[in-house]
Amino acid sequence: MLNVAVVRFPGSNCDFDTLRAAETVGANAYVVWHGDTDLRQADAVILPGGFSYGDYLRSGAIARFSPVMQAVQRHAADGGAVLGICNGFQILCEAHLLPGVLMRNAGLHFVSKPVDVTVERTDTPFTGDYAVGQRLRLPVAHGDGRFLAAADTLRMLEAEGRVVLRYVADTEGSPYQPNPNGSAAHIAGIRNAGGNVVGIMPHPERAADPVLGLADGRGFFTSMAAGKPQPSTAKVLSR
Repeated sequence: MLNVAVVRFPGSNCDFDTLRAAETVGANAYVVWHGDTDLRQADAVILPGGFSYGDYLRSGAIARFSPVMQAVQRHAADGGAVLGICNGFQILCEAHLLPGVLMRNAGLHFVSKPVDVTVERTDTPFTGDYAVGQRLRLPVAHGDGRFLAAADTLRMLEAEGRVVLRYVADTEGSPYQPNPNGSAAHIAGIRNAGGNVVGIMPHPERAADPVLGLADGRGFFTSMAAGKPQPSTAKVLSR
């Protein structure tokens, strides 16, 4: 059985949602406190959404120093699967497990609504059950979700195919606005060079069950449970 550690920081508020989503695909999911240093033989680690340490200083900037992050970094270095969702994405960037930074949304407003994204890569532990170019509807809920990076970093992400999710720029026929936060190149999620560490701003755990009204996020968890990422079959196009 797949062991999934869901890391709880002071201020996490999506930990139980994430735990439940992992359990529904048959994983042995459990909470690991941020002060612990043992991931308890986790096969996959998820950093959930919320407001770690109240988002003081900068979102994720304090959480990166939590004792558990040393274990997360070792897990990632050994090729273990790591997923950061929203605040978890911010923490991964602050911990330099992913490049770039998440800044205040364009317009400075907190955004909480469903958005449309496309899957750009399927060769990660969390996207293997999707198809390249597949359009998903997932909720976002963040005030600091604008992904930014230096020009050379953005070029590297595009050249190496490391953009995992992208906000849909063309919303014809959709009631949802594109790029809700002003992210560079419409980036909604990226991966590391090895493909085992993924950070995304949308919340798949809030769209993992039809009873929630959205189920497009379930594939992140079924992919994780399968444990066999599928190779991408198409070149990711820059936008």
